Amino acid sequence: MVITGSSVPGEATRPPLLGGRPLGHGARPVEPPPAPAARARHARRRAKWSPSGRFLLRAAAVTAALTAVGAVLGLVRDQILAGYFGAGAETDAFLVAWTVPEFASTLLIEDAMALILVPAFSRALARRAGSLFGDPVRSLVRATLPRLVLGVAAASALLVLLAPWLVAALAPGLPDPQLAVDCTRLTATCVLSFALAGYCSAALRAHGSFLPPAAIYVAYNIGIIGTTLVLREPLGVRSAAAGVAVGGVLMVLVQAPALLRELRSRPVPKAEPKAVPAGGDGRLLVLGMIAPVVVFALTRQSQILIERFLASPLPPGAISHLNYAQKVAQMPMILSLMLCTVSFPVVARALAAGDAQAARRRVERDLLLAAVVVLVGASTVIAAAPQIVGLLFERGAFDRGDTAATAAVMRVYALGLLGQTVVGALVRCYFSGIRPLWYPAAAMATGLAATAVTGTAAAHLWGAAGIAGANAFGITLTAVMLLLGAHRQAVPVDVRRLGEGLLRLATAGAWATGAGWLCSVAIGPPLLSLAVAALVVIGVFLLFVACAAKAPEIPPLPRSSRRRTPHARPRRAASSAAEASPVGRDVPLDRGRVR
Repeated sequence: MVITGSSVPGEATRPPLLGGRPLGHGARPVEPPPAPAARARHARRRAKWSPSGRFLLRAAAVTAALTAVGAVLGLVRDQILAGYFGAGAETDAFLVAWTVPEFASTLLIEDAMALILVPAFSRALARRAGSLFGDPVRSLVRATLPRLVLGVAAASALLVLLAPWLVAALAPGLPDPQLAVDCTRLTATCVLSFALAGYCSAALRAHGSFLPPAAIYVAYNIGIIGTTLVLREPLGVRSAAAGVAVGGVLMVLVQAPALLRELRSRPVPKAEPKAVPAGGDGRLLVLGMIAPVVVFALTRQSQILIERFLASPLPPGAISHLNYAQKVAQMPMILSLMLCTVSFPVVARALAAGDAQAARRRVERDLLLAAVVVLVGASTVIAAAPQIVGLLFERGAFDRGDTAATAAVMRVYALGLLGQTVVGALVRCYFSGIRPLWYPAAAMATGLAATAVTGTAAAHLWGAAGIAGANAFGITLTAVMLLLGAHRQAVPVDVRRLGEGLLRLATAGAWATGAGWLCSVAIGPPLLSLAVAALVVIGVFLLFVACAAKAPEIPPLPRSSRRRTPHARPRRAASSAAEASPVGRDVPLDRGRVR
């Protein structure tokens, strides 16, 4: 979704002014200031990008809608896998190979790539305003994209070669390791396609285009579903692994045309110098500046590796139960972070312009809104887990015993959803500045160590549910550490205010969970039970928040993006024009038509 058009209606046809009056007969236009000074003032005025609440609301709505469609297709994909292959040894082998795309998506699409490139493209777009020759954005692409392609292509080939050793390290207790090796070699090809998809997503979001990046998981799941249905008979579960490779290619194809249009939208000056400095951003992918981001993303995704490792000695189906439970339980967290995904370029551009207070207000309000969404979803998951799993998966080879085991694991997973959301929201603040901090990686490593230690003991006592509990404990510990260390980041959030607000919202979630659970056990039909439980959860949660003393301020999105910002004054013509103008007129994100 891109908002285009002139920010100030009629600006192109407005007559020139002299002393505030239209230029008349005999009047001479005022001489313009020298070009360098005018360009400098223009750059400073345009550097503060403050898109309207209406734009952010539409961008968040489009992103959430397409993410929901992708999540539904993901459930259809999991239903197909559960129906065709059940929750046995064959599915476990595929899910070990599934570790590669899960790891690659976090590193190359969701976390590391976005956390590195969105700020980099934001700074390049901010420099466009004062650039006479060349385009800093294109210079950044030329400096980073070829190196990225070479690096990830080599990594993909290495994974194909080392697949037997990788499977042995991830799941040494698998009954059919060769099947897992074959699937891993097929899924390893997604490393290159995911890297290209993540690069396109980061660049497009920095430009204010959210529709193509939001559609990538729709394309991805369509590729997996279609390939599985077509090749299931000759290939078995290997068809799903081949679908991962096809889906990765589709993720790139849905974004590449939009990115090419953005890069070609600015004409290249005739007298462009041979080398246009990129302000250091061109070296982002090869210097140690990205190490904190990469280490954080690798450490965060390593929780899945620990889960698969601890679950491999358990009875067959344990890895499948963990997988299905995690996929469903994390849906509220994914939806809750949509607003943070949309506003991350806003925060990065505010920091690039030196407006830390605007970034702080944006982050605090986004985090509280995300907490509301994830807590309502987590309460519903805990209250009606058996009904959700039964309606989604209980058919074919997935029997009632699998439903009970998956529902038990899913309830435990849901306890860590608030921690997942807090980590996903706050880490964007730590990595929005020019030089990322090491503290998030250290906090994530501490949480990972806690997951490994507690999971080793809990797996022997409670099986897959104990592993899920260790995951919830480790990510919650990381969230607390990131919140306590927020004063060290580039965005100076109010830690005490956020902590109090999250605590009250969590209390509301606990009351809502209890009420929803009572309704779910009292009503027989699964679909009706789930619907009533969800409605009761929402009602009790909102009632508690409204009636609680010192309830946290949770402003609606349009108002939260306009109130108390440097440009949110009474709507006078001059200030409205200044607020609406994009950075150097290259990223018109405030008014216009939707394309």
